[in-house]
Amino acid sequence: VKAVVLDPRNDFNVDQTLTKKDVQNLIQLCVTRLLDTTNPSLSTIKMQVYFDMNYANRAELLSEQHRVLEGRLAPVVRDITESRPRVQEIESVYQTIVSYVLLSSGLGSPTDIEVVREVTAGLQSVFPQREMITFISLSKKNKEQQLKNLAKLVTGIRLYNKECGKGGSSIDDLPAILNESIPSATQTVDERLNTCHRLAHQYTALLESMQEDQHRYAQLSSFKLKEALFNVRQYEAFLCILLSDAITSAQEVENMNVQFAATMEQLKNTVQNKVSIDTKDVFPLFVALSNLWSGFQNEILLLSFLTNMTNNLQQFSEIQSQLFPEEVLTSLLEGVTVKSDEERIRETMGTRVNVSDFKNQEWLFPETTDNFDQLLIQYHGFCAHAIGVKGLTLPGNPAIGILKHKERCYVFSSKEAAYVFAQDPDKFIQLNVEKAKEHAELILLLELYHQFEYLALHKQARNAGKYLMKPTTKCDSSTQTDTHILPPTIVTSYEWNEWELRRKAIKLANLRRKLTHAMQTDLSHMRRDNSTQVYLPKDVSTQTKRDSSSNVPRPQVFLEGLRGGSSPTTHMVKVDLTRPADEN
Repeated sequence: VKAVVLDPRNDFNVDQTLTKKDVQNLIQLCVTRLLDTTNPSLSTIKMQVYFDMNYANRAELLSEQHRVLEGRLAPVVRDITESRPRVQEIESVYQTIVSYVLLSSGLGSPTDIEVVREVTAGLQSVFPQREMITFISLSKKNKEQQLKNLAKLVTGIRLYNKECGKGGSSIDDLPAILNESIPSATQTVDERLNTCHRLAHQYTALLESMQEDQHRYAQLSSFKLKEALFNVRQYEAFLCILLSDAITSAQEVENMNVQFAATMEQLKNTVQNKVSIDTKDVFPLFVALSNLWSGFQNEILLLSFLTNMTNNLQQFSEIQSQLFPEEVLTSLLEGVTVKSDEERIRETMGTRVNVSDFKNQEWLFPETTDNFDQLLIQYHGFCAHAIGVKGLTLPGNPAIGILKHKERCYVFSSKEAAYVFAQDPDKFIQLNVEKAKEHAELILLLELYHQFEYLALHKQARNAGKYLMKPTTKCDSSTQTDTHILPPTIVTSYEWNEWELRRKAIKLANLRRKLTHAMQTDLSHMRRDNSTQVYLPKDVSTQTKRDSSSNVPRPQVFLEGLRGGSSPTTHMVKVDLTRPADEN
C-alpha cells in the first residue's frame, strides 16, 4: 500500500487525508498490482519479504536452535532437578537422566533399545547409580550443571567407542556427510549466481541499447526490462549472502575435522588399553570430542537452512524464463555488445578523478584511506549517477575515487559520471529517491533505509546503521608545541608535612631572641672584589744515603770418627772449617 501511495504516477498526496474515492482507487491499484503475475517487480518484493522473514545469520540461527533444544529438554530437566525421590524411586530418576543424556546429544533415537543400552553403559562408567544420593543432595543449579557435564562425557565416550568399533552404529558420520554436502551446496549456489550474472549483463546491455537507439526503444519498451534487471540484481545479492555463509561453513568444518582427529588420536594414546585411567586425563578429552561433535551438528543445521533458502528463493526468479525465454533473449541480443561487470571495471581502471578540480568535495582513494576496502558504499556499490539518470544498476569502480558527501560514500561507473554527480550531489540523490518511489523494490536493493525508514523491512531497518564505518583518511603532517605553554603553578613554599611546618614555626620563634650585627641585601650581594695570592709549587728533589751489603761466611764443622775406626780407643775429633770473615 505504501509503495502504491509513494509512486508519483498514481497522484496520491501523502500530506492530505484520503477521500473515499481515493481509498477505492488505492484498493483497486493494490489489487491490480498484486494480481499482476507477469510483473517482475512483484516477484522481487515477494523475494525481499521472504528473505527478511526467514533468513538468519549463523549466530542468530544457532542461538534459536539452542533455545528450542533447551525448551524441549526443560520438562526432563525439571523432573530431575526438582524431584525428591525416595530410595525405591532413585532408579526411576536415574533412567530419566539416561533419557536426558540421549536427547541432549542427539545421537540416536530414544526408542532404539541398543542406543539406550549404550547410553546407560556410558553413564554408569562415569556416574554409577550409587552416587545418586549425593546427586540428589545438590542444589538445583549444581544439578543442572552436572547434567550438562554428564551429557558431554557420555557423548564423548560413545564417539570414542564408535571410533574403536565398539558400538555407535546409530551415530551418523557427520564429517563425511558435511565434506560431501557443502561442496555440492556451494556448487548449486555458484551455478545460480553465474546465471544471475549472465542475465544481469544481458539486460543491462539491452537497456543501454534502448537509450542509444529510438527504434530499439520502441521495440523493447513493452518488455519490462528494468523490473527484470532489478529482480536479477536482488536475487544475485541474496545468493552472494548465502554463498558467503556456505564458504564460512566449509572453513569451520575443515578446522573442526583437524581438531577432532587430533583429539581422538590424543585420547587413543592416553587410553592404550589401560585398565584404570585418571579421570583428569581423559574427561577433558571426552568433553572436547562432544563439543566438536556439537559443532558438526550445528554445521549440518546451517547447511540444511542454506539449502532450503537457496531452493525457496528460486521460485521468485522463475518469472525471468517466462518473460524472456532463451530464444527470445537471443534474438533481442543480436547486434548488441554484452559487457560483464568485471569488463566494465577493467575499462575504467586507468582513470581517476582529479581532486584539484573540486574545491569543496572530499574524495577518498586507497592510498589516502586506511579502511578503504571496508567503507560502506551507498546504493549497494552501484553507480550513484546511473540509477537516477538511466535507471541502470551499473557496478561502481572505487578506483576512480569515492565521493564522501554528508558522511556517506558514493562510487561511479566512469570518471565522467563522477564529475557530473559531484557538481550537484543532492540533485542526483533526490533523483535516485524518485526512482525508488517508482520502483519500490529499489528501496531494499539499494539499501535506502535512511530515506524510507517507514518502508524498510524490520530486520534491515534495525541493522541499517550497525555496519556504518567512517573513513580514516591518511596524510603527512607535523606539529610543534612549546615545552611549557602556561607559567608554572607550583607553590614552592607548600609543605604537606605538619612536622616540617612545626620546625619552621620554631625557627621563626627563635629569631625573636637573635640580634642582627650585620646584614647584606640582594643588591650588595657579591659586589665586593676579593683577591688571593698563592705560592706556585716548587720542584725539589732529595738524595738518600748509599745502599751497601755484606756477605758472612757460612760456618762449616767437620766431625772425625763418626764412622768408627780400626782402634776401639779412637775418639771423635771436631774440626772447625769456617773460613775467616776478613779473608775476602
